[in-house]
Amino acid sequence: MDDITRIDQNHRRSRALVHNGIVYTAGQVPDDMSLDVAGQAAQVLAKIDALVNEAGSSRGRILTAQVWLRTMDDFAAFNAVWDAWVEPGSTPTRCCGKVEMNNPSCRVEILVTAAL
Repeated sequence: MDDITRIDQNHRRSRALVHNGIVYTAGQVPDDMSLDVAGQAAQVLAKIDALVNEAGSSRGRILTAQVWLRTMDDFAAFNAVWDAWVEPGSTPTRCCGKVEMNNPSCRVEILVTAAL
C-alpha cells in the first residue's frame, strides 16, 4: 500500500490518489450549486487544478476527463468554460454525457486522470 498516495481521504473516498505516476481524481462537483453551468464548471475546474497540483501534476498533464452534465442544454456554455481552461496543445481526451445527478441542483461533475 506504500505505492499509493491518497489525497483528502475519508471512510468513503479519496478526492484523488496517485499510483504508478498517474493521478486519479474522484468526481468533483461545485460548492455553490445555485450558479449557472458556467459558474459551476469554473468551480469544479478550480478544484481539479488544486487536486492535480497537490498531487504533483498540472492541468497540462491531464490525460483524460469524464464530464457529466445534468442537461445537454448546458453543453455549449460548459464548452466555453472548458475551452478557456484547457492548455492549448495539451488537451486531454474527453467524454461528456447527460446523467441524473445525485443533487438535482448540480449541473456538472468532472473527474480526470493525469500523468505526474
